Amino acid sequence: MSMIEILLAVALGLALAAAVGLRVFVPLLVVAVAARMGNFELSPALAWITTTPAVVTFAIAAVVEVAAYYLPGVDNLLDLLMTPLALVAGTLVMVAPLWELPPLVKWTVAIVAGGGAAGITQGLSTVLRAKSTVGTAGLGNPLIATGELGGALLISIVALLVPVLALVCVVVLLVWLLRRWRRASARPEVDART
Repeated sequence: MSMIEILLAVALGLALAAAVGLRVFVPLLVVAVAARMGNFELSPALAWITTTPAVVTFAIAAVVEVAAYYLPGVDNLLDLLMTPLALVAGTLVMVAPLWELPPLVKWTVAIVAGGGAAGITQGLSTVLRAKSTVGTAGLGNPLIATGELGGALLISIVALLVPVLALVCVVVLLVWLLRRWRRASARPEVDART
C-alpha cells in the first residue's frame, strides 16, 4: 500500500468506527452490503461478513437496534449494552480497510483508533441521551435517536464513497456533540426545594 492508500484506509476506518459509535449494526450492514456488491474489498479473513447469514443477521440486528432506541427507558439501557459492542465493532470496521498492513500495525491502529473513535462517539451520544432523558423526561430522545441513525447511515455511505469527506463529517459531528454536552452541562441545576 502506498502512503496515500494507507491514509485513505485510515480515514475510511475512522469514519466507519465513529459511525459504529452511533449505531453498531447500521455501519456493519452497509459494509457487508458494499463488500458483497464488490464495492469494498475485505481481507480473506473477513470474507464471512459478506455471507448471506451474516448480511441477514446484520439487517435484523440493525432493525431491532434502531427500533429499540425509540422506546423510552430501553434506549438508556441499550446504551449500556451497546458500548462494549461498539468498541469491538469499531475495531472490526477499522481493521477491514487496513488488511494489507503488517498484523502488529493493523491491529494496533484498529484497537486504538477504531475502538477509540467508536468509544468516543458512543460515549458522547450516551451522555447526550442521558441529559435529554433528565431534561425532557425522555421526550427528546427520539430526536436524538433519529439524528444518530441518520448520522450512522450518512457517515457509513460517505465513508465508502469519499473517505476524507466522511472523516470531516465525523469531526463536525464530534464538535457538535461536545458543544451540546457542554451546553447541557453548563445549565444550572434546579434546586428541588424551590
